Amino acid sequence: MKIETVHKFEQTVVTFLNQFEGWELEWCGGEYEHYDCKGKTRKGHECVIEMKFRKKYYKDKMLEKYKYDKLMEMDPEIVKLYFVSDPQGTYLYWLNYLEMPEISELYCPDTTLWSNKKKLKKVYLLTEDMASIVYKE
Repeated sequence: MKIETVHKFEQTVVTFLNQFEGWELEWCGGEYEHYDCKGKTRKGHECVIEMKFRKKYYKDKMLEKYKYDKLMEMDPEIVKLYFVSDPQGTYLYWLNYLEMPEISELYCPDTTLWSNKKKLKKVYLLTEDMASIVYKE
């Protein structure tokens, strides 16, 4: 998926949450590497959201440990959310109080644009039932 497409999806989620759910979010325009938008939940709590859009369905939703750690280093009062969309549904994980599973190591595509190598990364594999909000097609 091209980065321009991912950015459009991110902006669409921000617009949807703002207009239909009463959130106050702003898309970060790709300038932050650990989250894609920031703002306030509909209850007025400061929050950040990391988003992933998958073309293929995977039973477990992968979150890089590095990204999780960077989010959790932020002020504890900020709500940290992980949004995943795949062909079978959308999932929203409230990370602040989520009991994380054991760390797994998987070979993942390198995120640099000039490489199509795989890199061993530490990840969490989140089950669908760990999500706070699930919408299944």
